[in-house]
Amino acid sequence: MSQVEGAPQISGQMFLFERPELLSKEKHGDHGVTRPEQPCKFCAKARAIPITVSEIPLAMKDYPVVFLSAEQPLPLAITGLIDDVNLYVDESGNWEQNRYVPAYIRRYPFAVASETDSGDRLAIVIDAAYEGIIPGGDVPFFEGDKPTDATEKAIDFCKTYEQDRRVTENFMNKLKEFELVTGQTAQFTPTGQETPQPFAQYFGVDEKRLAELPDDKFMELRKANLLPMLYAQLMSLGNWRTLLQRRANRFSLTEDQIVTQSGIN
Repeated sequence: MSQVEGAPQISGQMFLFERPELLSKEKHGDHGVTRPEQPCKFCAKARAIPITVSEIPLAMKDYPVVFLSAEQPLPLAITGLIDDVNLYVDESGNWEQNRYVPAYIRRYPFAVASETDSGDRLAIVIDAAYEGIIPGGDVPFFEGDKPTDATEKAIDFCKTYEQDRRVTENFMNKLKEFELVTGQTAQFTPTGQETPQPFAQYFGVDEKRLAELPDDKFMELRKANLLPMLYAQLMSLGNWRTLLQRRANRFSLTEDQIVTQSGIN
């Protein structure tokens, strides 16, 4: 990505962002956002969306919630299986109504990123590749030399999200410390069959380890208000079956095909 000489640089990569750029009056002063015909096209192929710890009780109602790995237990809302298709984004490019929309999606095309490799300074970033960002957009980024009210609200949302993300890092550290996350397998048994068919390998809370924690560690989780998050993650796993049914409906698959056949021709 080309930058003006001397301008701060963005470090690292950003999930779902094709061309992240630091938002600036000099480069984006005449730009804004116009709602595209398919507003969620940017995440239509995402099978998992990062969520913060505070979102787990909300996301568990609609999605299986899992973790990225035992070493990096970042919470994820699972939105697709087998195919690179987000089963909560319809063919018109809209997120399904009355389903929880993760904050990572709601803040897009804005985000917060490190200006330098040290990460000491943060800056507001946009995905310049988002088709809704155009010159003369309906919702301008700037009015004169200052951000518009809409941009300020987006910035505030990004700052709040960043605070939640840091709380989530503490949650992840506690999961690692207590070794509560293990590799697990999701299985499905078609009607009339006896042998379950595995369809997803994931990382989740080990319910047995949680139950066998020493009293002092269990109380530590309780006092930190983390127990509800752990139980919500466990309860969310009932949504695997719902997700399988969504896949069957989207691709007109039978029970026998639901975990064995690609839906994309």
